[in-house]
Amino acid sequence: MTSVITGDIIGSRQQKSKHWVEDLKKILSRFGEMPAQWEIYRGDEFQVEVKNPEEALLTAILIKAHLRAIKSDARMSIGFGDKTHNAEKISESNGTAFINSGELFETLKKQKVTLALRTEDIVFDEKINLMLRLALTFMDTWLVQPAQFVTVAIENPNLSQEELGQKLGINQAAVSRRQKRAQFDLVMNLDRYFRTQIKELKS
Repeated sequence: MTSVITGDIIGSRQQKSKHWVEDLKKILSRFGEMPAQWEIYRGDEFQVEVKNPEEALLTAILIKAHLRAIKSDARMSIGFGDKTHNAEKISESNGTAFINSGELFETLKKQKVTLALRTEDIVFDEKINLMLRLALTFMDTWLVQPAQFVTVAIENPNLSQEELGQKLGINQAAVSRRQKRAQFDLVMNLDRYFRTQIKELKS
């Protein structure tokens, strides 16, 4: 089983600056080589393969936090399944993970939702997507500072609040406030739950 995130930048044409493209490249470059593992195409759409499906949700949340920190955002679908054709470009690869991600992505605008996932298990999808919708009620409104906190905290999972503060250039009390504002503990609880469920699905 593999996982594929398909996304686009929300309101990209309204954004005067195109610096988010460079930011997006920086974010995606950690997931491997371009264009085999990730690609930006048609100006504001992107696709990335996350080979360990358990990492897929946190990867999408990290992309969202990075973008919210630069006053941008993305619509993303995560598809799970197999990879039957391994092309030089990810946009030309195929398999159920790619089909699930692509088909779901086409419905996101109509659903007015910025993050959803699809596996081959409808009951699993309904349950997790409901939880995601609830989490999006605050993730979609992350301001710059809480989003910056989420980014640094996800990328440095073993750091204490004090050490996170040093990275962000703020004191521990400010770190604690940003953590609360971002509802970060809830985000991590959701990720833990998702990981246990996807592990069961894989087996």
